[in-house]
Amino acid sequence: MMQNSGTVDAGGLATAPAPNAGLDAGKAAQDGRRFLPTAYSLGFLTLISSFNYLDRSLLGLALPQIKVEMQLSDTVMGLVSGLAFVLFYSIMSVPIAWAADRWSRRNIIAAGFAFWSLMTVATGWAANIWQLTAARFLMGAGEACGIAPSNSIIADLFRAERRALAYSVFATAASISSMLFFPIAGWVGQHHGWRQMFVVAGVPGLVLALLFLLTVREPRRGASDPVEARPEPQAAQVPFQEGLRCLLGSRAYLCLLAGATLMGLNLFASSVWTPTFLSRAHQLPLAEIAATIGPIRGICGVAGVLLGGLVIDRLGRRAPHWRMTIPALACALVAPAEAVFALADDRAMWLGAYAVSGFLLLIHQGPVFAGVVAVADIRVRAVATSILLFCSAMFGQAAGPLLVGVLNDVLEPSHGPQSIRYSMLVIAATALLGGLAFMLAGRFMGADTEKMSARRPGHKAP
Repeated sequence: MMQNSGTVDAGGLATAPAPNAGLDAGKAAQDGRRFLPTAYSLGFLTLISSFNYLDRSLLGLALPQIKVEMQLSDTVMGLVSGLAFVLFYSIMSVPIAWAADRWSRRNIIAAGFAFWSLMTVATGWAANIWQLTAARFLMGAGEACGIAPSNSIIADLFRAERRALAYSVFATAASISSMLFFPIAGWVGQHHGWRQMFVVAGVPGLVLALLFLLTVREPRRGASDPVEARPEPQAAQVPFQEGLRCLLGSRAYLCLLAGATLMGLNLFASSVWTPTFLSRAHQLPLAEIAATIGPIRGICGVAGVLLGGLVIDRLGRRAPHWRMTIPALACALVAPAEAVFALADDRAMWLGAYAVSGFLLLIHQGPVFAGVVAVADIRVRAVATSILLFCSAMFGQAAGPLLVGVLNDVLEPSHGPQSIRYSMLVIAATALLGGLAFMLAGRFMGADTEKMSARRPGHKAP
């Protein structure tokens, strides 16, 4: 068996294969120079993802103002915020990921980023519910170009033992959005109206998309994987049906799909309805809502994702099951925190519960993405990620906001504005079920990873 198929620098970045004798001073210096562009690429992808979360979540912040201006029910707002966005997002995610497994992922990300930023600006120009729906629909098409190609690039930048931590850094995007951008958007919405809020959020993306295209390089596919696991040059493509059949034959992958779908319902429903919940249940104005939930969710989210990633990275080297056990436990503990947040009246109590939920809520994302690329062939990683995102979006984002909106309207005659408290309990239940799915995924991960590696087309026996 090959003893040394590559080297890893202090940042976990994959480099070219090196002889067993070790690196000389010149090679070490070269590895040090490679760390900076790798870190830059990961940082820029994280920044783009933070705008992805910001642009899709702004509608939740603007819901109270839009509801009054356009005279809409909660059910309609749930449809617009969830289904209108996710429909084209889900439809386009798999073919875009298929293209990303074959062509330049950097170019696809840049084009999608520019397009969804333009649609964010267009949302601020919507004059009625139909124009709002159309802008939301097209925004979803652009955002389908973001996560799956980004995950594929990250897999080629970092070796397997460092991917969970790298994906955890990438997962801080949602927290960065909440901590830095959400309060700014809330201030703009409070003082200049919800329309200007969308314009201010969309314009920077157009500039950053061009900068990304000009400054980030496309990594070689499989660069971070052992030489024996890389595909033969003549086996450069995997038919879509074959890749899909292998993925659906993995019990770990199916459990990851189930867990990601349940947590997608949790995340999307919470992001859409939490601002409205705080407005109705605690009578907070828009600017205070953004200034409260944004930094709390952002700071606690970054702390949870990074600390969780470090703990998983350390414990996972001793026993691989920790890579899914810790995310499973984190999701299960989110459930009681979210229940307290929904039902408590004392400000310190519901703020504390919200902080605990924010700390735990995103710990699973990095390990889940790392688990997906572990059980997927190198050449179908973007497709594997996109299928997971498709299920999370189609069933999570479409069903989550809509379900809470319908329950709001059903319970409103008997509970008035406080009905949203009981609707939000649905969100807590999904976290508990998601944790169970991830626990099961951890049980199957080792065997399924070995099985997938053994039947990869072009796989070289050790």
